[in-house]
Amino acid sequence: MYDIAIIGAGPAGGSAALFAAKAGKKTLLLDSDQSMTKRAWIENHYGLEEVSGPDLIETGKQQAKKFGAELVESKTENIEKSNEGFKIVTENGDFEAKHIILTTGVSVELADKAGVHTKPGTEPRIKTVIDADPAGKTNIEGIWAAGTCAGVSVHTIITAGDGAKVAINVISELNGERYVDHDVLKK
Repeated sequence: MYDIAIIGAGPAGGSAALFAAKAGKKTLLLDSDQSMTKRAWIENHYGLEEVSGPDLIETGKQQAKKFGAELVESKTENIEKSNEGFKIVTENGDFEAKHIILTTGVSVELADKAGVHTKPGTEPRIKTVIDADPAGKTNIEGIWAAGTCAGVSVHTIITAGDGAKVAINVISELNGERYVDHDVLKK
């Protein structure tokens, strides 16, 4: 069983997986290869002069894998409550996790199917988003949401930050105390 499963490997999902794996949590990153960032050219991401969306996503996935996240390329079809958490049904098999972070971009179809509440979106062209509190919690204990699907701006720097924030909140809940990840320069 995974501690944390992240569904969606765009900037929010990749960032969440990076933080979760680096914190030593058994982390699953499910990628359906549908991120709208795959069509983006980005010149407004802090720390990068310019980057293609596909390169940004690939770098994020590799960073998460470096710290031990397992990447599975498959479409998630359903989420079901199980004894110790959740069963995640995908095209290529089932997985179990204690916590799930939904980072599904503009799609809330999976959230709807799982019974997660949604609400009208406020961003241009984003009609519906997951109803999550500021920490990322949804109406279903153990299911969290981050990034565009949770109503934050579609800009990659913002969705990546939101993914990290929600992951830190999940890690903190699992640890029973506030988690901080801050590295220092290597000598």
